[in-house]
Amino acid sequence: MNFVQPFLTLPAHQKCNIFWFRRDLRLEDNHGLWECLRAGLPVLPLFIFDTEILGKLENPKDRRVQFIHQEILRLKTELRAAGSDLLVLHGNPHEIWPTLLASCQANAIYTNRDYEPAAIQRDDTTAKTAAGLGVAFHSFKDQVIFETHEVVKDDGTPYTVYTPYSKKWKSVLQESQLEPYNSAGLKAEFITGVQFPVPTLEEMGFQATAFVYPQARLDKNTLAHYASDRDYPWKPGTTRVSLALRFGTLSVRELYRIGFQNSEKWVNELIWREFYMQILFHFPYVVGSCFRPEYNRIVWRNNEAEFEAWCNGNTGYPIVDAGMRELKQTGYMHNRVRMITASFLTKHLLIDWRWGEAWFAQHLLDFELSSNNGGWQWAAGCGVDAAPYFRIFNPYLQTLKFDPNLTYIRRWVAEFDSLKYSKPLVDHDFARKRCLQVYQAALQKP
Repeated sequence: MNFVQPFLTLPAHQKCNIFWFRRDLRLEDNHGLWECLRAGLPVLPLFIFDTEILGKLENPKDRRVQFIHQEILRLKTELRAAGSDLLVLHGNPHEIWPTLLASCQANAIYTNRDYEPAAIQRDDTTAKTAAGLGVAFHSFKDQVIFETHEVVKDDGTPYTVYTPYSKKWKSVLQESQLEPYNSAGLKAEFITGVQFPVPTLEEMGFQATAFVYPQARLDKNTLAHYASDRDYPWKPGTTRVSLALRFGTLSVRELYRIGFQNSEKWVNELIWREFYMQILFHFPYVVGSCFRPEYNRIVWRNNEAEFEAWCNGNTGYPIVDAGMRELKQTGYMHNRVRMITASFLTKHLLIDWRWGEAWFAQHLLDFELSSNNGGWQWAAGCGVDAAPYFRIFNPYLQTLKFDPNLTYIRRWVAEFDSLKYSKPLVDHDFARKRCLQVYQAALQKP
């Protein structure tokens, strides 16, 4: 898509600031946008469908791209109601920015920070490109309450265990850090008199579906029973906010305010997300490598037929199969079941956790690199604050405890009660002993 042409509609020589939307698809309580709107120049809102990211997606019906596109259209509608519009481009940001900045009178780029290694590199490159053209680059904290070095040990080193991290997190929290950035009165600062086209999904190489996205459940009843109901996949006991958190359609400050009013346990889960984010920031080598280097010596079986059976929910372990089918059909999997399926792949089948991590990354609507990586390394026993390698989930006992009436299993495994259901890929007791032997052999090496 030609990304210079839309600027022909801008008033000649009108200086502006650009706000770059990424993982913050909302106008309200958006820190970077608030800073941009109060900076004294008309604000040009921008979103880039990044081909560096989209090019790695294998499914043309990827529901995450459709969700983003849907939210972009909503943002355009809201901005047009304010007399402005959202410039939506499709391409490589490194190629877009030089041309974009040369085609308008930009004073500065404003955006919110992202802590993934590729995002940090992208923003560093963008800042250098902008500086070379005399344009400032300003980034702000928005998707977390505490970032990078804000919650560390007294000696300045990062926490690698969740419990002390969460205690420190809560001890340094001030009420002012949860206050919203209210841009309602600043909407007149958007640039006006512009209208921009938006690329369709088809123009970007994707296809629309009739998929209905889950709605967040933030009612007081759900939160009041969250601690007691959250582990049971057959109950509507979770808030389903992970998709909104991933793409920033809800403010993290608003979620914490709701949490502190209604459920401390839910707040703890939000803090887990920030814990894994700071682990990824401080230890970027965890992308592709075990946090504990000695676990890189594990000799995985990596049986491709068994991996395929796991992916498709045909392992013969009903709770595992239910979870994998739920994931494939809906892009979601209950967190308790995520732990069970990940443990089964790594411990029962001795398949490399990175294979499972990649499968989840491909299918989860709420995929977030830090949480996905942290969760898989936890299951495999090789990460920070990890479950000991000898803790191996027994799928049968997990079923008895968390789906005793088989409600969840029967919902997703239609043939469960018939002779058509798969035989177990492996015996649990045999798999457990084999796993312990393999892990012990790897960890006892000098």
